[in-house]
Amino acid sequence: MHEHSSRATDIAPRSLVLGSTSPYRRELLSRLQIPFEVVGPNVDETPFPGESPIDLALRLAMTKARDVALRRPHAIVIGSDQVADLDGSPLGKPITHEKATEQLRRMRGKTVIFQTALAVVCLDTGFERSELAQVNVKFRELSDGEIERYLRAEQPYDCAGSAKSEGLGIALLERIDNDDPTALIGLPLIRTCHLIRAAGGHVL
Repeated sequence: MHEHSSRATDIAPRSLVLGSTSPYRRELLSRLQIPFEVVGPNVDETPFPGESPIDLALRLAMTKARDVALRRPHAIVIGSDQVADLDGSPLGKPITHEKATEQLRRMRGKTVIFQTALAVVCLDTGFERSELAQVNVKFRELSDGEIERYLRAEQPYDCAGSAKSEGLGIALLERIDNDDPTALIGLPLIRTCHLIRAAGGHVL
């Protein structure tokens, strides 16, 4: 009887899909040692007029997950988005050196909240849920020279807020406060494990 019930709990889990082309999120999800597929979402990331950083992050994470779920309806699909929140205004990916310089100058000496939203969707079962991980990051009083040297060294132009905390960007910071250590890199793994299990997937 015990053997039968054990086999029953080992039913093959639903496939897992990461709805993101971010190399950072791909690396983070791979830490869970679960096979997954990567499918890029086709989503307009333009903020709505007056949209708060929290609302923007949550909307985009869910929109990405839903978009990919339409192509993978039987899978558990993960969507995520991060918005740097400076005094209630969203800071996106700088893309250019000039924009990154402007962002870091605005952030020096201030606390920026990195709003990292996570959404998990499975169309087959009707599962749809999102969560938000907030990371408070206090930036040092950076000189223009420090900003320039950092940007030339790391070129973090694809990162919201122009700083890679997992790399040299840690030298820009005074402190980090969060309850999900990987959230700042782009995917809160504690919450990801929770939502995968809630959606019927297996982590361990």
